[in-house]
Amino acid sequence: MSTAGSYAAPQRRQVHATATTDSNGNAVFAWPAGTFASPPVVTVALQGGSAFRSASVTANTAAATTVNVQAAAGVTLLGLGVLAVGAPAPGVVVHATATAP
Repeated sequence: MSTAGSYAAPQRRQVHATATTDSNGNAVFAWPAGTFASPPVVTVALQGGSAFRSASVTANTAAATTVNVQAAAGVTLLGLGVLAVGAPAPGVVVHATATAP
């Protein structure tokens, strides 16, 4: 029996979305109903800003994903540049791509 031929794996379902953080630094992405059977793999990107910003996925289900953004200003201490303590970053635009696992 010949096994010659080719197979193209089906594309994974993928959704792109944009949200703005609230006063607590959270951006919530609600995925369309039935899009994912299990929590998707989520990648995020932050748009603009002059301060150091970090983003982390704080909750992830098949229905929604929450991303928290913290901002920290640079501080010079004894001639060395260091980052100040992070604080919630309201009004930051967050881009997310969710891919089915």
